[in-house]
Amino acid sequence: MTTPVFDPPSLESGALRVTPLGGLGEVGRNMAMYEFDGKIMLVDCGVLFPEEHQPGVDLILPDMEPLRDRLNDIVGLVLTHGHEDHIGAVPYLLRMREDIPIYGSKLTLALITAKLKEHRITPVTHVVRENEIRQVAGFELEFVAVNHSIPDALAVAIRTDAGLVLHTGDFKMDQLPLDGRITDLRAFARLGEEGIDLFLPDSTNAEVPGFTPTESQIGPVIEQVMSKTTGRVIVASFSSHVHRVQQIIDAAVVNGRRVALLGRSMVRNMTIAQQLGYLTVPDGTLVDYKKSHDIPDDKIVYMSTGSQGEPMAVLSRMANRDHAITPGEGDTVILASSLIPGNENAVYRVIDGLTKLGANVVHKANAKVHVSGHAAAGELLYCYNILQPKNVIPVHGEYRHLAASSALAQQTGIPENNVFIVENGTSVDLKDGEAWVSGQLDLGFVYVDGSSVGEITDADLKDRRTLGEEGFISIIVVVDSKTGKIVTGPEIHARGFAEDDKVFDKIRPKIAAALEEAGQKGVRDNHALSQIIRRTIGRWVGQRLRRRPMIVPLVIEA
Repeated sequence: MTTPVFDPPSLESGALRVTPLGGLGEVGRNMAMYEFDGKIMLVDCGVLFPEEHQPGVDLILPDMEPLRDRLNDIVGLVLTHGHEDHIGAVPYLLRMREDIPIYGSKLTLALITAKLKEHRITPVTHVVRENEIRQVAGFELEFVAVNHSIPDALAVAIRTDAGLVLHTGDFKMDQLPLDGRITDLRAFARLGEEGIDLFLPDSTNAEVPGFTPTESQIGPVIEQVMSKTTGRVIVASFSSHVHRVQQIIDAAVVNGRRVALLGRSMVRNMTIAQQLGYLTVPDGTLVDYKKSHDIPDDKIVYMSTGSQGEPMAVLSRMANRDHAITPGEGDTVILASSLIPGNENAVYRVIDGLTKLGANVVHKANAKVHVSGHAAAGELLYCYNILQPKNVIPVHGEYRHLAASSALAQQTGIPENNVFIVENGTSVDLKDGEAWVSGQLDLGFVYVDGSSVGEITDADLKDRRTLGEEGFISIIVVVDSKTGKIVTGPEIHARGFAEDDKVFDKIRPKIAAALEEAGQKGVRDNHALSQIIRRTIGRWVGQRLRRRPMIVPLVIEA
């Protein structure tokens, strides 16, 4: 699905424009822009984690270019919850304008404030609760409690003169949540009675039939796995999954074990959760990692990051024997998380590495140690029927997830023309209960690579993949600037080839002949000579070695 790029017209008076800047066709980078009467309200600002075909990239941000010339029009940023795919890009937005007001729950704002402190940014924050209503410029924001895999998640109902919009953020309908805070279906029903003109639902699990299992089923399984382990227990999860960490702590207490937190983000987030009362830790349960080595193997649990196979995260380093803790015989490693699409190979490599070391690896495929934080098809059908929205934009998911959510909406009687499967940058306008696509912005990926933001392009990543997969050849030739004859070279160096550099002895005379012929024709331009070298050796390597390496010719005039 690729929509032709075309700029939307000026927004009609009394109309609301909704433009997703990320989160569609992908699991991550969630960000939406709401524009009304010349003002902009943003919902979420998250990151996407790179896949294997994006070497060297640390994070991927939403494309915020449409905001660059309109920073003063932004009246607020609503954060639905504290997961990285919804808050991770906030520091990069606030670099553009630091005083954008941020609205969110107590835990969400505590997590983003701690993150921003590392970027030396002090945000302007406004703590909100479920059932609270805030007037911000021409937007009325009503916050609704929703259940997710992190406490304090909120959906937001946005009222303007154009109509009522409900943006769920990530949610599910767990009826037995660990914290007792369920998705407020009474509020959903009330909003449905009022009349929802546009619904933007979390679609990540739309193709999963039935209902997402309850979190309460996980605790007994973890407790049992822990009781059968004679050595160390190492658990990997998202660093913001407070509910899962609570279950690990509870199971550790029952089994007479202490818990050490590993990973900077894990320590930071759980410290905040404990201070705010979202994480209950009995006295003496937590132990500093530096002191954990003195505790017997059958009395310790390590709670770490790295459940997605991230190369630099704790668990991957353990699997590669690049960490002080090396799992082995008698140890159990629990991966307490879902697989984010695109991370499967990296995760299974970590599982294989840990298994080779002798550890017992327990994960979602062989034990019930994790349940999703997203509503399955049955829950979404329930919501569509309660809300009866006039128009729908499925969000949060890859294309198949959005299509599945669209199909569910139509099953409940919403006309096909009122369900919009769109992509990042698609503008949908809303007025008097009617919605229509008004434009398609040209948005792309913004890569964070070390200290650079947005400087790495897709062409750069293609070069990196070529270097990694096909190898590298450099050719240095010194030519006489007057005669065009070769003074020195061609000198050839290759990297990433199984063959010795002597294999290029056969191509050197051909390069020299091609340059000599060009010199006789009066070619003196270094770029033109470089292209001759590139074509000559490129054809030879392709035919002789079946490779398409990166070729860097250097022509020096003497």
